[in-house]
Amino acid sequence: MNRAEKAALQLRAVDVLRMLKETRTYDELAETTGLPAGDLNRYVNGHVLPGTERARQVVEDLGREALADELEARIRVDDEGYVDNSAAVFDQSFLDLVAPVVANAFDFDRPDVVLTAATDGITLAASLASYYGTRCAYAKKRKETAVEEFIEARERLQSGIELTYYLPESAIDAGESVLVVDDLIRSGETQELLLDIVDTADADVAGVFALIAAGENGIRRARSHTDAPVDALTTV
Repeated sequence: MNRAEKAALQLRAVDVLRMLKETRTYDELAETTGLPAGDLNRYVNGHVLPGTERARQVVEDLGREALADELEARIRVDDEGYVDNSAAVFDQSFLDLVAPVVANAFDFDRPDVVLTAATDGITLAASLASYYGTRCAYAKKRKETAVEEFIEARERLQSGIELTYYLPESAIDAGESVLVVDDLIRSGETQELLLDIVDTADADVAGVFALIAAGENGIRRARSHTDAPVDALTTV
């Protein structure tokens, strides 16, 4: 971890503590974190930054649990099982908290590219790419007129509808490490197509991550197509 990454981790740990402090006293926060209330006060108020190991503890252990709870509070599921996660994917400050947790609390390799599918996954992918300091790419269901060469992934769904995604060929280079992300994984069809794109580009999969898994089918399907880690922040 270089100095910039350490600083980013320390700042994100402070952001996590500030989020937790909104609903807790310092004594309650000390009980939750196991850290002294006086130190927490100094962190939350910006007087000092936590050390690297303490910051990692906050982000990896507390951050994952706290953000999962916050995400669950923002999700709405209707009677037919459709998930409304707009309160999460429209909130860039929340997604900026998710990024260091994904980077530090999940077993993903550091990617060269963060790949998603348009459109709801773009804000999450952008946050992760910004945190890693890497490129963000997103596949679309139509070709851009100014782009000449595309990677294409196509699948016929059980409904008979054919789903196709296109990514400019220049977006991923052979041998690069790619983290596939999306806001929601349900059937795993989109993730499979994105993994096909990575394979066609002759790149490596760093992992597959979703904010929300709607059941386990999508997670299982993605795991059947890659040996890389596949995970979600929460499951509904």
